[in-house]
Amino acid sequence: MRTWGHAGGLILVIAIVVVATATAQRPFERIPVASSHELKIGGSTLQVDFAPGQFDLGDAAILRHVQTAATAVTAYYGRFPVPRARVLIIPVEDRAGVLQGTTWGGMGGWPGFTRMRIGQHTTQAELDDDWMMTHELVHLALPSLPDDEHWMEEGLATYVEPLARVMTGNLEAKSVWHDMVRDMPKGEPQPGDEGLNHTHTWGRTYWGGALFCLVADVNIRKETHNSKGLRDALRAIMNAGGIDHDEDLEQALEAGDRATGTQVLTGLYAAWKDKPVTVDLDKLWSELGVRSGPDGVQFVSSAPLAKVRQAIAGKPAGVTPAAARH
Repeated sequence: MRTWGHAGGLILVIAIVVVATATAQRPFERIPVASSHELKIGGSTLQVDFAPGQFDLGDAAILRHVQTAATAVTAYYGRFPVPRARVLIIPVEDRAGVLQGTTWGGMGGWPGFTRMRIGQHTTQAELDDDWMMTHELVHLALPSLPDDEHWMEEGLATYVEPLARVMTGNLEAKSVWHDMVRDMPKGEPQPGDEGLNHTHTWGRTYWGGALFCLVADVNIRKETHNSKGLRDALRAIMNAGGIDHDEDLEQALEAGDRATGTQVLTGLYAAWKDKPVTVDLDKLWSELGVRSGPDGVQFVSSAPLAKVRQAIAGKPAGVTPAAARH
């Protein structure tokens, strides 16, 4: 189960407990459905169900938002991660914004099942700015991992979500790198850290996992002369089985390494899982050509890894912003 909300660690833990209790008392299959819609995206079928309630924007705007997020995930992975998925939209009275999402594998016969709580008064601007829908759908591409490896589930979705949205024109690359410079330090180990598999704080789970993905992406591209990246590894991992399959992380990473012809993922995992590893982020930003200043992030085209930066957050040939809006 993967859960995310607008809060930090303590509230996240409470939310998981509440969700677990609600699941035991009333399985999600029993929540009434007011309307049901079918989307065909990336070779897959998404059933989008709306629980009773109303949105100021109407259901059609929410449905388009699901389609936009699913299109971004498809652009990143080359196809939608699972053949069939259900997205349950629950309107929340007297609230605004995309409030919380949870994704499961193998729930009620669906390979992927995502539940989203969205405020009744959500505006179009809030939908356009939302990252949670894409974050949740990214979860479908990774097998379900043991609890100690939950950081990879959340860190991967944290890392991939904005890159997928760049590919479909929903975000600008400068915005992504600005947020990385701001947020990646949250993933660095703090005193008492015992490695990613043993330190289950909010920062290490989400941003420690994202930092692992960033370093892996850069190192794969360095070793392959920028011909392959983390996306190639993740597509191979997805093709071996999505969220409805159980697997340990080392097995999944081995499949990713085979796809890139490197040992980057398994090597990083061996180094990071049981002990704290600090990344020299200032050096990394300099090598990538990401310079922060009072006017925001600027790119340095002469930086040694400038082309790696461009490949990580860039649009592949044939993908246009319109693909995210139809």
